[in-house]
Amino acid sequence: MGGRTAEKIRHELKLKANQDKADFLPQFFQAFSGGYGEGDKFLGVTVPEQRKVARAFYKEIQPGDLESLLRDPFHECRLTALLIMVLKYEKAKTEAEKETLIESYLSSINYVNNWDLVDSSAPKLLGPHLENRERNIIYDLARSNRLWYQRIAVLTTYYFIRHRDFDDILKLSVLLLNHEHDLIHKAVGWMLREVGNRDFQVEYNFLKRHYKHMPRTMLRYAIEKFDPELRKKFLIGDI
Repeated sequence: MGGRTAEKIRHELKLKANQDKADFLPQFFQAFSGGYGEGDKFLGVTVPEQRKVARAFYKEIQPGDLESLLRDPFHECRLTALLIMVLKYEKAKTEAEKETLIESYLSSINYVNNWDLVDSSAPKLLGPHLENRERNIIYDLARSNRLWYQRIAVLTTYYFIRHRDFDDILKLSVLLLNHEHDLIHKAVGWMLREVGNRDFQVEYNFLKRHYKHMPRTMLRYAIEKFDPELRKKFLIGDI
């Protein structure tokens, strides 16, 4: 179960647990039978409280403890571990430190298994790590047929998008255009919207080519910020 620091973090999280929230979260994250988060367990700790714990312990925690937390059955332990990883990555002074964190992240990627865990980590860890590297891994993840791997691929591009690098999300959007799950529809649509926030014409040109084949949710997310008349034209197929 990990060393002393991991146990201290678990103890702190349990002290902040709320039973009403613990009862609510399995529905929110679809941890019921047949849901995308099936089998997950919750303590009932708010994200702001988890961030406080992460800030309190990120300097002292060792890699083994971090991986132990990231593989914990409780959702909040895994999210807190990811928040710590992000803090450590942002504060790292050497490339070697960053490489170690990324290796740990990828070795425990099966435990990054709900949308909040993905969204809190992928753009802040894999994104900057891949900025000046080969990006084959995100295409491997996207082609994996594993929901959370695919969302990690999509959300990693958020970092690139913020730096006006749109190529990968446009390619991934085509690759995932016929995906069956709305969590991917929402993620791709959201990222396309972020492209449009920075360069409307790039998003518009992409949508004009592909919108008639898009899942409705993906399209709605992508055009959410468009002028109402233009949004209506996309929705009725009149572009």
